[in-house]
Amino acid sequence: MLKVLVVEDEEMIRRGIVLAVDWAAMDCVVVGEAANGQEALDAVERLDPSLIITDLKMPQMDGIEMLRQLRARGNGVYVIILTAYDSFTYAQSALRLGAVDFLLKPFHDGDLERAVAALRRRIGSAAAREAESPLPGLKKGDKSKYVLEAMDYIGEHYNDPGINIAAIAQHLGLSEGHLSHTFKKETDYTLLNYLTRYRVHKAMELLRDCRVKVYEVAERVGYRDITYFSATFKKLVGMTPSEYQDTCR
Repeated sequence: MLKVLVVEDEEMIRRGIVLAVDWAAMDCVVVGEAANGQEALDAVERLDPSLIITDLKMPQMDGIEMLRQLRARGNGVYVIILTAYDSFTYAQSALRLGAVDFLLKPFHDGDLERAVAALRRRIGSAAAREAESPLPGLKKGDKSKYVLEAMDYIGEHYNDPGINIAAIAQHLGLSEGHLSHTFKKETDYTLLNYLTRYRVHKAMELLRDCRVKVYEVAERVGYRDITYFSATFKKLVGMTPSEYQDTCR
């Protein structure tokens, strides 16, 4: 579910966006409102939204400066810009700073919904490309024998809830310390981090079949605790397993 922050200095317009749009139908929830860019920055710190819908021209701090400060802080939140100013310069500034869409006010019924739907498709496409891409550690040509064997072992046993560093090291006839050091040096991943990413990679493949339940996917990639699986998946993918599966429908 996308968490939405609405930023608009005109209260009637802001309330209209909050109340007139069927956010639940788009699997979104409005978590906050702000009347200017400064209020929005404060709200982002508290609420951690995944999507900001913001006016461009506002008192105290406009939408462009707000977006500039968010990016300077390393915040990659999705942003849809709303503005009554048909200015190519404004549009260029917003797009350079990573705005995903640009709607001119007054926008018509359905325009905002279509923009959010397009964003959901974009998120789904990006996640699908991630699922189809090999993990960074899977380029095997420059890896040592033991690292290759560890990767192969994980590929064969990732669905075992009991798999751990000790089991892998024992299988290879190495000490845990030596294996961990070598694996991290050659792949830039710890063994457990690599295992987690491999499991999530496989989970993404399984979730693309909408007939499969999330708890079934969790079990098939080695997680007994569906809550922990969902939290781990969201941390790496940016959305919950259910949200990801919805984008694949």
